[in-house]
Amino acid sequence: MDKVAVVILNWNGEEMLRRFLPGVLAHTQAEIYVADNASTDKSLELLSVDFPAVKTILLERNYGFAEGYNRALAQIEAEYFVLLNSDVEVKDDWISPMLQYLDTHPEVAACQPKILSWHAPDKFEYAGAAGGYMDAWGYPYCRGRIMNTVETDEGQYDTVAPVFWATGAALMVRSAVYHEVGGLDARFFAHMEEIDFCWRLRSRGYDIVCIPSAVVYHVGGGTLPKESPNKTYLNFRNNLYMLYKNLPDERLSTVMRCRFWLDRLAALQFLLKGERRSFQAVFRARADFRKQKKDFRASRKENLSRMVVNPIPEQARFSILWAYYFQNRHKYSDLPHI
Repeated sequence: MDKVAVVILNWNGEEMLRRFLPGVLAHTQAEIYVADNASTDKSLELLSVDFPAVKTILLERNYGFAEGYNRALAQIEAEYFVLLNSDVEVKDDWISPMLQYLDTHPEVAACQPKILSWHAPDKFEYAGAAGGYMDAWGYPYCRGRIMNTVETDEGQYDTVAPVFWATGAALMVRSAVYHEVGGLDARFFAHMEEIDFCWRLRSRGYDIVCIPSAVVYHVGGGTLPKESPNKTYLNFRNNLYMLYKNLPDERLSTVMRCRFWLDRLAALQFLLKGERRSFQAVFRARADFRKQKKDFRASRKENLSRMVVNPIPEQARFSILWAYYFQNRHKYSDLPHI
């Protein structure tokens, strides 16, 4: 069994592999795999010719992020998995700080490095930054990124910190725990599946941390651009999936009633900005959630039956929307103490 397996999920990412895989090979002391989601570009040819040392796992169709990883990781034996996006640049020995921490902290099941922007290396990257949190109404935010405000990295978050969720762009997790909690939820396809996964970890008593001494640089938005109506749909639908699966009984109805109105307010904002397709995507997401809600009842029952931590310390008791838009709190350090 390998100590660490770094697994890159690829779908038509030939150019990203060409750009970033050499750095992963040069700076990683671990087995490296590329799991291919039935790419139709020349990704496999590139891997065969230019990167013969990289192990490949061929999936018969595009299973998306969640199920693609589940199927790939089921074929790999290692003590630790590192889920790494194909658009991530690594430097130096980026895995060692995370590995050393997990080896000496058995209560910690997963961690992430500090994620900086590849386009602006002095700034945090939107999807992960220095670790993720959740507000009272199910909105995620990060140390270093709240809503659309991304902070400059000045070392202000260079301490190891417990987090609610670690980004799937560069997620290190104990393989035994990954399988124990059921991996990523394939029904999400893509977006927010790692937050749902981390919620299950935390509620079952495992800790998650950010290790800022490990640093990577993420391009971001490589598969779906930020303004994509499909991304809007997946984010709103999957957020509802996640809330329904994981919220304790005493919070579920209150949060869902509040989100009924907040989602409509978000849709109105899309409409006022002329983004009609994103406006429609919000309502389509809610409609599909209502139709599919019954399919998640068994998962909800299991999650609640195995919950040992409630409330989760890293879930805020306040509204991040209120703090950001009405109290002008645009930095993580400006927020009230969780």
